[in-house]
Amino acid sequence: MTRSIPAGQHSLRFAALPRGDYAVAVIHDENGNAKLDTFAGIPKEGFGFSNNPAIRFGPPRFKAARFTLASDAEAQQVKMHYIL
Repeated sequence: MTRSIPAGQHSLRFAALPRGDYAVAVIHDENGNAKLDTFAGIPKEGFGFSNNPAIRFGPPRFKAARFTLASDAEAQQVKMHYIL
């Protein structure tokens, strides 16, 4: 599922999701080309993941970013990383 967040808005709500395990990836698509741009494999645009796992080489495994949706009030704060 892909969602866009307008400039100035810092939150997004997903409604009516079934209970279960999820992970969220966030990309700041600065040039609007619908992909994460890289240079030599290093992201040139901002990115982040649910549970804010340690960032090493490549994206984290699902289990590192996973959270359990058990109620309608579940919230995740994603720390954005800007490398280049």
